[in-house]
Amino acid sequence: MTIISRNYRLLQDFDAVSRFLTAEYKKSGWGQCMLQPRFEYAHTHPAFNYNRAHRFKLWQDDGEIVALVCFEGDLGEALISAAHGYEFLYDEMLTYAEKELAKVENGQHSLEVSANDTQTALRRVLETRGYTPRWSHPILHYDYAKGFLQRESPKGFTLHTLQEEDDFRKIHTCLWKGFDHSDEPDDDWDCRRQMQSGPHFRQDLTFVIVAPDGEYACFAGMWLDQDNDYAYLEPLATVPEHRRKGLATVILMEAMKRTQAFGATYCIGGSREFYEAIGFERRGTDSGWYKTW
Repeated sequence: MTIISRNYRLLQDFDAVSRFLTAEYKKSGWGQCMLQPRFEYAHTHPAFNYNRAHRFKLWQDDGEIVALVCFEGDLGEALISAAHGYEFLYDEMLTYAEKELAKVENGQHSLEVSANDTQTALRRVLETRGYTPRWSHPILHYDYAKGFLQRESPKGFTLHTLQEEDDFRKIHTCLWKGFDHSDEPDDDWDCRRQMQSGPHFRQDLTFVIVAPDGEYACFAGMWLDQDNDYAYLEPLATVPEHRRKGLATVILMEAMKRTQAFGATYCIGGSREFYEAIGFERRGTDSGWYKTW
């Protein structure tokens, strides 16, 4: 065992990290490491701070990646992933995260570390180092073996993939309003082009529902891990004026059925009550552990 650590190189290391996350999921399930689709989606999100991605760190054993420290969006947060058998690295990894990924404001440092309930060793380290849990939410899966709810779009609303409908302005408006940023979006349509730039992004697995006025009322993106036979939902949004019409259920059921055709057996979804109401089931709990110094 010869373990070395080094900083992440955005263009050179993305594929190798993706292979590590995919392979580790196959070995030990969702517990130990960040999901590869989550890692990739973060890199294409407009909030991702590319200027600080060089602060990510990799640990390698005889040249093979065995651990990763990164953030999802920006400084102030850390995701700590270690392969099974390398949990002894957690203390070293947390020390590095505190040094390089903490947010500093007015001389005060702060860091939030995500840890799910299977990462018992990481939670012990966090507690020992003075972190306290600030939030928790369920990890939800939809098992395709149970079948899918049969729902139809309201009259005048039509469902399409981005192979059929891919208007960046309409996508931007839908996601801007759907995530309650404000009533009127800015004009940064390029950020939506960026979100379609990931190597595993697929137009045929990304859906919109078009409202009678031609605008997009609902958007759902699916990422497919064909090595591990699961789908990952990100993002799902409905504009405020078209909520409570069943659109999110319609679009999500169709998107899941489409991923099933490509081999997925379940979908990993969000954490809101909506998901449990339509058949997603709890598989664990994720928590955010926070510390200031």
